[in-house]
Amino acid sequence: MNADAIIIGAGACGLMCAVQAGYLGKKVIVLEKNEKPGAKILISGGGRCNYTNQYASAEQFISSNPHFVKSAFTQWTVDDTISFFETYGIDGKEKTLGQLFPDHQNAKDVVQVFTSICEDFGQEIRCNADVKDIELLLDGFKISYEKNGKTVVLTAEKLVIATGGLPIPKMGATDFALRFARKHSLKIIETAPALVPLTITGKDEEWFAQLSGNTVFCEVSNDEISFEENILFTHWGLSGPAILQISSFWRRGETINLNLLPHQNIVSLLDVERKTNGKTLLSTLLNRTYTKKFTDALGKFLPLNKPVAALTNADFDLIEQTIHHFKVKPAGDKGYDKAEVMRGGIDTNEISSKTLACKKIPNLFFGGECLDVTGWLGGYNFQWAWASGFVIAQNI
Repeated sequence: MNADAIIIGAGACGLMCAVQAGYLGKKVIVLEKNEKPGAKILISGGGRCNYTNQYASAEQFISSNPHFVKSAFTQWTVDDTISFFETYGIDGKEKTLGQLFPDHQNAKDVVQVFTSICEDFGQEIRCNADVKDIELLLDGFKISYEKNGKTVVLTAEKLVIATGGLPIPKMGATDFALRFARKHSLKIIETAPALVPLTITGKDEEWFAQLSGNTVFCEVSNDEISFEENILFTHWGLSGPAILQISSFWRRGETINLNLLPHQNIVSLLDVERKTNGKTLLSTLLNRTYTKKFTDALGKFLPLNKPVAALTNADFDLIEQTIHHFKVKPAGDKGYDKAEVMRGGIDTNEISSKTLACKKIPNLFFGGECLDVTGWLGGYNFQWAWASGFVIAQNI
């Protein structure tokens, strides 16, 4: 045997697993298809890496089994993540809504923490290693991979698959874990892009496109959930944090609701204005909240040039509906190229929540994004990656 375990994938989960295994005196070899480890870590948060969220709990995860992550989050907590990085010189600074970013460092420094510790422990990270075959042996696994045109064969008693999901193929994302799971009759929960911009086509396309670059603070909701953050208008539809959040809960054909003024009531504002200065045009009142470009665009629906005192009850209803109940029916999403994570994945019923071992194949472990565990935007998916890597390390 070449190592105690072989880890396929040097992303957040695989790297944490290698480091934690090192602490326990276990020798691992990490195989990474890309030229360098931590590809998705390096681009996360615009290169700054939102590495956890202070409020992370099972509540912010989508899974066919919402309780699945609880055991891992008990074994490796947000405080554990914060302490781990602080130990290696990375102090967290909250940006918004509990999101922690390195205070003075960036994503490269986060990856450097893992590669340095792996080096200290003698854990090998072999990059440009494209795994071609996994053979199940009586006492472990035989892994064949290609590197520089040559085939290399390794054996180990335990195997960890932490190859991530389908988003961002140009970063080396593949369906490796899903293909392996299907080959061995493990159930897959249907996959789809998540935390992804939404597209608008047809008769509304031009209206959205003209607002490209404008942001509005909104409450975005559907029948299931709501999020309050900025939305960003683009030439093809909608993006921004609130849209990315709702996208994980949106299904094709469904409508989403935009409350364009979540903390005030437009009717109350109009009533006050009518009593104090009825000559104020509706456009003037709206310009106090929105950009002129956005207000002008609302002219497609609203009587902008009417003085507030001249507005009828029907006008009031129309304004209230438009501002607080703006309905959008996206045509689709921007796909895996623009998605931050994948929804769905290997069914958690196939996996022990306590150890993350596969129930059907002894000594095989799955962690990170390839499982049916999808976090909200804001560092939650990293917390799952660190926790799952830690848990697996305890059991390999």
